[in-house]
Amino acid sequence: MSRFRLIKAVLGPLLRVLFRPKIEGADRIPGSGPVILAGNHLTFIDSMILPLVTTRQVFFIGKDEYVTGKSLKGRMMAWFFTGSGMIPVDRDGGRGGVAALMTGRRVLEEGHPFAIYPEGTRSPDGRLYRGRTGIARLALMTGAPVVPFAMIGTDAVQPGGKGLPRIGGGRISVRFGAPLDFSRYEGMDRDRYVLRAVTDEVMSEVMELSGQEYVDVYATKAKAA
Repeated sequence: MSRFRLIKAVLGPLLRVLFRPKIEGADRIPGSGPVILAGNHLTFIDSMILPLVTTRQVFFIGKDEYVTGKSLKGRMMAWFFTGSGMIPVDRDGGRGGVAALMTGRRVLEEGHPFAIYPEGTRSPDGRLYRGRTGIARLALMTGAPVVPFAMIGTDAVQPGGKGLPRIGGGRISVRFGAPLDFSRYEGMDRDRYVLRAVTDEVMSEVMELSGQEYVDVYATKAKAA
């Protein structure tokens, strides 16, 4: 049994007992081939929930600090995240964004699902913020369809994105939307107007799924302010 299957077999039932997740539209994820999963980001455990509610192993970018800890907790986090599909990348350096984009492209060209949070960081207040255009570049460079998704209630279970999840903090829902096809923009992955239009279309779908209020500024700017 692969480590991914082992993680799902052990933690999947525990997730269902503790948080009673409601999963909607998971059958909208194609059963094979490349696909981009694009969703909102409320709290740290979003990246722990997503791999447990999908049938296919989903790969995603994570901070390399999640897998470099030497303590028991650090080693357990590294075991979980690398086993569930996280690819560690140093995103703080000047080339972090390029490394993340190229990693996503490689995963998709190998025929795997790749998950991304277009906001680029966790929401500071539960609202949905402007998406960054890396999601659009990935879709246009690879031709992969985009399946929008929404995490609902994870911020109530883990407020502020820190500390242990609260048992009884509420029910978690994960909603997947219909695949979005952007093949009409083939070859236009360097047109900034097209990239913005594609990104905004994805974020509009995420907003419909999540029911969040939309804020047309980047979350990083909102945090700085």
